[in-house]
Amino acid sequence: MRVVTWNLWWRFGPWEERQAAIVATLRQLDPDLVALQEVWGQGDEEQAARLAAALGGYHHVAASTVEHEGVRFGNAVLSRWPITSHEWRPLPAPPDVEESRTVLRADVDGPRGPIQVFCTHLNWRWDQSAVRQEQVREIARFVADSPRRTFPPILCGDLNAAPEADEIRMLTGKAAVPVEGLVFHDAWEAAGAGPAETASRDNPFAAPDLAVDRRIDYVLVGWPAERGAGLPTACLVEGMRPVDGVVPSDHYAVLAELRY
Repeated sequence: MRVVTWNLWWRFGPWEERQAAIVATLRQLDPDLVALQEVWGQGDEEQAARLAAALGGYHHVAASTVEHEGVRFGNAVLSRWPITSHEWRPLPAPPDVEESRTVLRADVDGPRGPIQVFCTHLNWRWDQSAVRQEQVREIARFVADSPRRTFPPILCGDLNAAPEADEIRMLTGKAAVPVEGLVFHDAWEAAGAGPAETASRDNPFAAPDLAVDRRIDYVLVGWPAERGAGLPTACLVEGMRPVDGVVPSDHYAVLAELRY
């Protein structure tokens, strides 16, 4: 199973030119499941629906709680296979740093059994690890409260934290886990190859921030099930190459292959 997570940078920069580059990159990656952050919607139009149509045969769901000048901002999941149901929850944050973050679950009717895909985007500031830790606790409770599953849960997103951060360690069992028995493998740590950073100064859209290069976008998967189902077998950073001279986003994408 090929899983991609990607922050699409909403309508920032040359957003109209970037759409073709996003579509071309996703077509080349040929994923089965795609978790997207910073997708836009306006009126009845959804960027996720556009992408699903362009990829052919895809289904999609989207969750947005933020709107800027009439344009929504949120998370979405695309799937090669039917999405039978979905649910989302708001994530907590103190009023003075509230960014209306959410976690979205898509229930996918895969050919070898159902799959639960969770897509999220945590608070962005470097000094808000405590906020992200509370958000991770809510995500873990949401995963635990979701319907019983046979395939391990897949959690994807822009977590705005490096692997050594407490909020990531809580998810991967390197610190106290929020929900007993719920722990995730980091697909990159398990099977990564090549460049790792998804926020990089090599990206012309990220370079003006003058931030250090970091790996902040993740495909995480629960403990492997029977016969190793869910085990990460490969992981690459993608979306680095321009398409017709345009880099698709200010983030690079992560592509993971999981045993299914």
